[in-house]
Amino acid sequence: MKILECVPNFSEGRDRKTIDAIADALQKVDGVRLLDICTDPDHNRTVFTFIGAPEDIERGAAAACDRALELIDMREQQGVHPRIGAVDVVPFIPLRNAVMADAVKTAHRFGRAFAQRNGLPVYFYGEAALVEERRELPHIRKGGYEALRKRMEDPRWVPDAGPHALSERSGATAVGARDFLVAYNINLASADLEVARKIASTIRFSSGGMRHVKAIGVPLKSRGIVQVSMNLTNFRETPVKTVFDRVKAEASRCGVQVLESELIGLIPEEALMNVTPQYLMLRDFSEDRVIERHL
Repeated sequence: MKILECVPNFSEGRDRKTIDAIADALQKVDGVRLLDICTDPDHNRTVFTFIGAPEDIERGAAAACDRALELIDMREQQGVHPRIGAVDVVPFIPLRNAVMADAVKTAHRFGRAFAQRNGLPVYFYGEAALVEERRELPHIRKGGYEALRKRMEDPRWVPDAGPHALSERSGATAVGARDFLVAYNINLASADLEVARKIASTIRFSSGGMRHVKAIGVPLKSRGIVQVSMNLTNFRETPVKTVFDRVKAEASRCGVQVLESELIGLIPEEALMNVTPQYLMLRDFSEDRVIERHL
């Protein structure tokens, strides 16, 4: 049987009732296994990780995302993480016996149905992109929800599915297909946001840093610290240990120590082959965070 993973990001990380209601809608779908829920009040964001056969994953994503639209109002949402909508991003990832074409097909089918059902603009990204300019997710998210109305006035930003009109309540959604990435954050023992932003700028590939690294510096006001928040899009070519060591070195140059690191969602076993969770100072790590334990 083909297995896909879906990792939708919802723009709500503070209201437990909303998060639980979305999880309940997902878990009522047969054939879907919910593996992880990762929530953060400062990012005001929750990431679900679930797996199943392509048709089951599509039904599960529809149930969870439709419920999220009912409960999340972007006119009231604030957080430090870039986002364009209540259901911000819905990526599909091929796992066991599946190939990228399966993920792309599922992304397109889900995205078009989701857009039509909810009257919502949808942009396809990653391997599912229909426009090359939209392949990279940060480009779609540029300016966030607040800049979305003005961006959509540009004919170049006609949605790939759904109406060419902004939903004030729900925003827009990016739907994609991609390989497995590691969502990885490093928290610093400092409240200096400029330090986190400097480190992020130094290490991210778009600013001349490490290949396959996307990074931003954000404040975690609830904890009085700052964070280097990252997506590692190819952990084989740029290993997690290499990224950790580089951030630690850059922090040291700024007179700051690493407090801890954390995973958002799950990680492939291969990404931890040459390093231990203790070395990475991983917070709240358990073997359940390794994707292969669930296959």
